[in-house]
Amino acid sequence: MVGGNWFLRYSFLAVSGSLRVGSVNGQVLKTVNELSSNDVAITLFEGIGALPHFNPDHEANPPASVLEWRAALHDAHAVIICSPEYAHGVPGVLKNALDWVVGTGEFMDKPVALINASPSSQFVLPQLTETLTVMMGNVHAVTLSMIDKKRDGLSLRLDDTVSSELRAALATLMSAVDAGREEAEA
Repeated sequence: MVGGNWFLRYSFLAVSGSLRVGSVNGQVLKTVNELSSNDVAITLFEGIGALPHFNPDHEANPPASVLEWRAALHDAHAVIICSPEYAHGVPGVLKNALDWVVGTGEFMDKPVALINASPSSQFVLPQLTETLTVMMGNVHAVTLSMIDKKRDGLSLRLDDTVSSELRAALATLMSAVDAGREEAEA
């Protein structure tokens, strides 16, 4: 049993690297949720903007927002991160959220899908892959075949290529979770 989600076959946590209302990254994550099967529950974690600046002096007694973040990661079977690229890098708010869990192990052996909604972004996925690999995450990167323009959830769902890519990312995560379960049982 993982957290309180023992009745679900898969419980995924979705995190957007953008705080913007109506962000394409948020739309992608909502679309992933709508495309998922009935045995997958996807929870969008919207609290990374409330996390204080990382300070190692506070790791032993972190604020409630950090405890909530850590618990959400711990309880998830897998994590889906969809992030924009800012100035050839990971958005500060997402990097800050990851810094809060570097030493606590929530990503250890956890399947993580990194989704890039902009084919012109070249740096964010390798940087996130490096960070999460150091944290011992089981990383799977996906770049969507989206044109660099704003998209809403409906247009994402109706785009056969994007829907297919998102379903493939979900299938990869489910397979990774199943492989981890089989390994744990062996």
